[in-house]
Amino acid sequence: MSRVSAALKLLSPTKPVDARVRVPGSKSITNRALVAAALAEGRSVLSGALAADDTLAMRGVLAGLGIPIGASDAGRTLVVEGCAGAPSASAARLDGHSAGTVARFVPPLLALGDGAYVLDGSAQMRARPLGAGVEALRALAVDVTYAGVEGHLPIRVTGARRRLGDRVTVRADVSSQYTSGLLLSAPCFADGLTITVEGDVVSRPYLEMTTAVMRAFGARVTPHGPRYVVAAGGYRAAEYAIEPDASAASYFFAAAAITGGRVVVPGLGAGSLQGDLGFVRVLERMGCGVDVGARATEVRGPPTLTGVEVDMRELSDTAQTLAVVAPFATTPTRITAVVISR
Repeated sequence: MSRVSAALKLLSPTKPVDARVRVPGSKSITNRALVAAALAEGRSVLSGALAADDTLAMRGVLAGLGIPIGASDAGRTLVVEGCAGAPSASAARLDGHSAGTVARFVPPLLALGDGAYVLDGSAQMRARPLGAGVEALRALAVDVTYAGVEGHLPIRVTGARRRLGDRVTVRADVSSQYTSGLLLSAPCFADGLTITVEGDVVSRPYLEMTTAVMRAFGARVTPHGPRYVVAAGGYRAAEYAIEPDASAASYFFAAAAITGGRVVVPGLGAGSLQGDLGFVRVLERMGCGVDVGARATEVRGPPTLTGVEVDMRELSDTAQTLAVVAPFATTPTRITAVVISR
């Protein structure tokens, strides 16, 4: 048996970074917009979409349900022919690969069809829990069974649009994705849907992102504390621009902080739907100059970084980026309340 060895050489920057960086689109927004556009009546155009494993998995599942999706510009522009709230496929075997958003967003959508569907995923996705979402669907009178291990993919869903309930309670202490999945399909329920969220919500900014995307496609959703009231009426087609991914942008903002340089990310500004843009405020506390404008965000690194203590509950996806920045500070950094998605 041969042994392969490799050496990794780390290079230190010779001067401060000074860059304007175009960051790929947000995965989270892309997959939410894909579901809304798929359920809409008419043709939607999504610009700035992310072409990556999770978004390709969502596109594949929607196509398997009879929803045509055209792609151009290396997958950054998507044309979605909506199904007006009723997937046309009478039966389908669907593979969500390793995409958590597919596993949690698609089952409620399957309930809107009139067929029998099997949703599966990779070994990694099969290991992640699905029980809270299945419990909520069963409470809505949807026929869902496990085709393998209880509480996990694969599942069988029999569409039940005509007999869906109009109110449900869902646990959100494991993942907010279960609630987002119900919210995304709720405008197409015949009587709408009232969702009561139970427990401490994991990653609440993602629920705010979900409702913002829904409204962009004409849905009517109103939060009342732990309750979301979604009116019936479906979605209307839209031209929708997907903003750059704030988590990915954090790497470039970190480079500015560490080198004492400057980084501008266009398309990511004050109106961002992503809680992870809050990472720049952490850098600001460490001494960086930060400007969040209407159409771009700029970070300027200081001569010296200072450590901070920060609760990362609402921006956990950037915790690792902060862990890279922290050793360059003159004082310790304490990172707390990091949420690990399951």
